[in-house]
Amino acid sequence: MQDKMFDNFNEQTRQFFEPMRKLNSLMLDNMEKMSQYQMESMKRYSQLGTERMRDATEISDSEGLRDFSTRQADMLNELSSQMLEDARAMSEMSLEFKGELEALFAESGQQLADQASKATEQATQATQEAAQRVTKAAEQASGPATEATKPAGGAAKASSSSTRKR
Repeated sequence: MQDKMFDNFNEQTRQFFEPMRKLNSLMLDNMEKMSQYQMESMKRYSQLGTERMRDATEISDSEGLRDFSTRQADMLNELSSQMLEDARAMSEMSLEFKGELEALFAESGQQLADQASKATEQATQATQEAAQRVTKAAEQASGPATEATKPAGGAAKASSSSTRKR
């Protein structure tokens, strides 16, 4: 009996914490993806900046400065397109995360509704069983009424009428 009760308690505890575990896992996975993408982006931007500084140190004459300025304009175009691409990718990751969160919350809500209806059914069933046991116990306690245990109708009437006459 106690083993069954402990098993039920453990199962209910697992079911209670399962949505939180899934939420934490989902958030951790998303944070990991976003951090990884941001680290890759930062690496690209720092490499681009480092290349620009190297190119700037190699300027030795006016022609080199003109070439550097031309490449600088190209680099700024490349940089702006890369930043737009990064913003789009981050936005897609955010939308994907939002969709996963909505699915998780919908699933958790359905599980809670199922658990609530199951608990209601169990409570109703337990109430009905308890009512049946009480009814049975009451029937067994009173037992079948026999002639010896029945009050005599005439004697009860006689005693009540004799007390009225006095």
